[in-house]
Amino acid sequence: MVVCLSLGLVLPDLFAGNRDGLEAEGPRKEIGLQLYSVRQDMSKNVKATLDSVAAVGYTFVEIAGYSDGKFYGIDPVVFKNMVEATGMRLLSSHTGQDLPTEETWDECMQWWDKAITAHKAAGIDYIVQPWMSMVGYESLDGLKRFCDYFNAVGEKCRAAGIKFGYHNHNGEFRTIDGNVIFDYMLAHTDADKVFFQIDLYWALAAGADPVEYMEKYPGRFLLWHVKDVEEVGASGEIDFKPIFQKAKTAGLQYVIVEQEAFSEGMTHFSSIAQSLSFLRKAKFVKKSYGK
Repeated sequence: MVVCLSLGLVLPDLFAGNRDGLEAEGPRKEIGLQLYSVRQDMSKNVKATLDSVAAVGYTFVEIAGYSDGKFYGIDPVVFKNMVEATGMRLLSSHTGQDLPTEETWDECMQWWDKAITAHKAAGIDYIVQPWMSMVGYESLDGLKRFCDYFNAVGEKCRAAGIKFGYHNHNGEFRTIDGNVIFDYMLAHTDADKVFFQIDLYWALAAGADPVEYMEKYPGRFLLWHVKDVEEVGASGEIDFKPIFQKAKTAGLQYVIVEQEAFSEGMTHFSSIAQSLSFLRKAKFVKKSYGK
């Protein structure tokens, strides 16, 4: 069993700092960074931030900056080339739309058509929606409608050669009429159309055991968000080893670091370097997955 975390994160103000000399320690591994971790830096200077993330040693990125056909305000192909010029690749993207009504369904599907076209142009392999509105948490009917909607979006993505997934936080482990929301979603989405990006921290924070989910729903968790209270491994509260030992069962393809908080005295870049160093040095983390 893995150790669960307490709820109630207090996120400190983020700050930028010296980016030099921050290559992570340990053997190089295929590990990516969710750029939400350095969102303030991305809002100031996209190229410099990407250069710094690459200098730390991350091999790919997952973005959280799609809007109206562009990524961080940049044309998809231009952004793709910008990422690849650093030696990294553009793997995945967090974006999405709220549950449409019958009246707004066509408009929503048109939004997705435009988004999928942009993501395809950028060479992105995975699109992940990281939220549901409250209707998905309040009733089984609302949750079922979200599952049906995700299946429809997943079918659109699959037709374009992109995989569509859902990212959990802690709310998905609440219950509705005796049904755990996360379990219901796993059972009522088509495995051929919808995968799940499990956020290990938020699952543990909710009192759930990722290992149990990986055993119960094998092959559904293609992407993992590896996260801790601050830097990965720094809290000492999460035993990552038994989780990573279930990588094959889970269907893991890629490991992605996301940080929502940083230790006092750390810059964004020294902090994400420490997280990467932990995973590089961990013998239970393979060089790469899904190959």
